[in-house]
Amino acid sequence: MSQLPASLEIRPLNRPIDAVISVPGSKSITNRALLLAALAEGESVLENALFSEDSQWCSQALQRLGICVQSEPEAARFVVNGKGGYFPAAYADLFVGNSGTTARFLVAAATLGGGTYRFDGVPRMRQRPIRPLLAALRQLGAHFSFEGETDAFPLMVHAVGLNGGTATLEATDSSQYVSALLQVAPYARRDVSLTLTGEVVSEPYIEMTLRMMAQFGVIVDKKDYRNYRVCAGQRYRAQRYVIEPDASNATYFFAAAALIGGRVRVPYLSADSLQGDARFVDVLERMGCQVERAANYLEVRSSGQLRGVDVDLNAMSDTAQTLAAIAPFASSPTHIRNIGHIRHKETDRIAAVATELRKLGAQVEESADALTIYPSVLQPTEIETYDDHRMAMAFSVTGLALGGVRIKNPSCTAKTFPDYFKRFEALYG
Repeated sequence: MSQLPASLEIRPLNRPIDAVISVPGSKSITNRALLLAALAEGESVLENALFSEDSQWCSQALQRLGICVQSEPEAARFVVNGKGGYFPAAYADLFVGNSGTTARFLVAAATLGGGTYRFDGVPRMRQRPIRPLLAALRQLGAHFSFEGETDAFPLMVHAVGLNGGTATLEATDSSQYVSALLQVAPYARRDVSLTLTGEVVSEPYIEMTLRMMAQFGVIVDKKDYRNYRVCAGQRYRAQRYVIEPDASNATYFFAAAALIGGRVRVPYLSADSLQGDARFVDVLERMGCQVERAANYLEVRSSGQLRGVDVDLNAMSDTAQTLAAIAPFASSPTHIRNIGHIRHKETDRIAAVATELRKLGAQVEESADALTIYPSVLQPTEIETYDDHRMAMAFSVTGLALGGVRIKNPSCTAKTFPDYFKRFEALYG
């Protein structure tokens, strides 16, 4: 697609939407599938895969570890030749950008190897937490060293395989720690028993991991939401695997229909999705929308009249910005709770949302783990995106209802949705 400008003005939309929007494959599923295919023995074909910065960082890192990954962007396909839990490279220098899944998943996976692997990322990745994952991996026999601050990037994995055994994992900051450890656990020398401490955030992403592991042939014994056991000796099966559309990225189009009125349908995304964020349509339903849930699509219809909601978004926190971006247009306040962990994402998302909403003229209350947004008369402004793809996409929806909204650095959507603004044009008919 053509290069985006440094600042993109969003054209307001003054009539109801009637659109069917195809959304690319899920980033969360793509990066999990890449790792599971790499750990399997033999060739896997990943269809409807996402090609974005995050998936490219993951696929390139796997290649540096010695896994053959064939990229076919035009066909939205990866072909992965897995090595059965073995990484051929004796040394690799791995750059993960600002991809949390790549960083957490591949640090854990690299411990299975037999070499030395250096990990680094952008400056923000050096700030993002990884200490709890490293602590749990050490309990299973992993070894690390650090170039600067302890338990932070850049770091070295000194891989000699994982012994297995019992580990506790503090899961307050990110569910990605849990997914990272579970995915590599079958290849430890002994069974792995994992106990989670602290508040467990974003539980649907852990469920996604468990369901995908089962689809690839590994069963996890989940005793309850804090206790898991993975029997050693299980192996992932190479296969053809079709990746669902990205439910998080679908929320912007659903929110557009909710705000402007009309209808948006996203094909091949269903209420039975692996992705918890598919349940964002439930929130829109509470705000006054109608939702049609079919076996092969989700559709949101709206009159454009919305009421506020009080909602705990801990389980689908990537949708918090989407909801915040339309909340000022509701007829009553919206309270978004239990999202403190999103302060550790690509940016401090609570602070960023509050700042940009206030620039728009919205009345916002911010606390450590929540936002309250009141019905407000908004004014045009330029939205700072903080190099956060979700800031750009969420506030583009605001611009549909308010003339003069500009999105700074719209190209930051390349992290998970490179052609977002091209597909966004379909809303105009």
